[in-house]
Amino acid sequence: MIETADFTCVLYAVADHIARITLNRPQRRNALNPRAYAEIEAAFRHASADPDVRCVLVTGADPAFCSGEDVKEMMTADRPPETERTRRVTFAPTPAAMAAIDCTKPVVAAVNGPAVGWGMELALYADIRIASERAVFAELFIKRGLVCDVGGFWKLPSLVGPAKAAELLFTGAPIDAAEAGRIGLVSYVTPHEQLMSRAETLARDIAANSPLALGYMKAGLRKVTAGDPAEIGAWAIEIIYRLFETEDHREGVRSFLEKRAPVFTGR
Repeated sequence: MIETADFTCVLYAVADHIARITLNRPQRRNALNPRAYAEIEAAFRHASADPDVRCVLVTGADPAFCSGEDVKEMMTADRPPETERTRRVTFAPTPAAMAAIDCTKPVVAAVNGPAVGWGMELALYADIRIASERAVFAELFIKRGLVCDVGGFWKLPSLVGPAKAAELLFTGAPIDAAEAGRIGLVSYVTPHEQLMSRAETLARDIAANSPLALGYMKAGLRKVTAGDPAEIGAWAIEIIYRLFETEDHREGVRSFLEKRAPVFTGR
């Protein structure tokens, strides 16, 4: 596991029993590359293992929370040969996703700007979401010819209802902070300059409580969420690997890079 002192894409600090995880690639709108995914995983695992941490606060360096994967760096990079991928017999869920989901401490997301693609997934993994008025949410995967990660399947329906979740996943349409508040995706919407103050106050209120009781409280809430996130996440990754081979996915990437609407053919 990467040590926090070696982080380059994420800022990690612990104070007053709160672990603060800040995505820190502002020049790329906090888009994710392999290093960023690894550091997010490590940050949540460090927070889970640290007895001094009672609450986790995750946010992004302005102007974005997280704009999803760095398409130029990841989706257009050389991938393993097709035969190597298709020989894969078992699939595992995204490690960063499971580190966030399995975090034993309450997680608050302070969504300070766009949270799209895997950025929206990261917000979904939190127990509580607070949004700046500048926040935008979108499950953009369908626009790239892909499916979402585990958050869209496992968490989103329980937050906004199955029909609204289906609408967001099937269309990939963005919603603003006010709509996110209206449908229950976020608990509060605040003026941008008040976001971190509100989130830190909530994190302090949580951290002031018994760490033992907090852990059991979170475990209890996990039990009432339907499905096994590891199983759902592994299935999602298998489907994503299959979709990587399709012309629709390649068209989704091309259209993004060429800044035009995709034209999908079902191939």
